[in-house]
This record gives sequence, structure tokens and C-alpha cells, in this order.
Amino acid sequence: MTITFQLEDDLEQQLRRDLGDLSHAARESLLIEAYRMGNLSIGRLARTLGMGVIEADQWLAQRSVALNYSFEAFQADQRTVCSLRNPESR
Repeated sequence: MTITFQLEDDLEQQLRRDLGDLSHAARESLLIEAYRMGNLSIGRLARTLGMGVIEADQWLAQRSVALNYSFEAFQADQRTVCSLRNPESR
């Protein structure tokens, strides 16, 4: 897929100096924003970037992006761990 948009020449030059490959930077930015908005799971992000989930989590952390992990998901994980520790409670 190709996405194009216009930038003022001086802004483009500045961004190329600061960021290098603008196509790469734009792709990463789009993926990060989709993840932040909840439109992209960590698993799908990892596959898209060609890495594992742990590496994708580290990739996001290096870019100061918080893990999308709701309190409800934490509670569900907690219940799962408890049921695995106490099989008779299932």
C-alpha cells in the first residue's frame, strides 16, 4: 500500500535531517497510533514488524508507548492465574 501526502519543502527537509527515511518513520508512526487507539493488537503489531510479541513490547517501550492493558484485562488474567493455581476451584 502506498500513502502520499504533501509537506512544505522546508519541513520535509527538516524531517529528513531529523528522522532519516520518512517512509519508514511514517509507517512506524501509523502503527504506533493504531496500537495506541486500540485498533491494532500487540500480536498483529509484532507480526507486521516481523518480530515476536516480547520484542514488539520492547520496541514500543523504546518509543515511550505504554502497553495497552486495561484493568479489566488484568483482572481476567488474575482470575486465570488463580484458577490454574487451584484447579479444584474451576
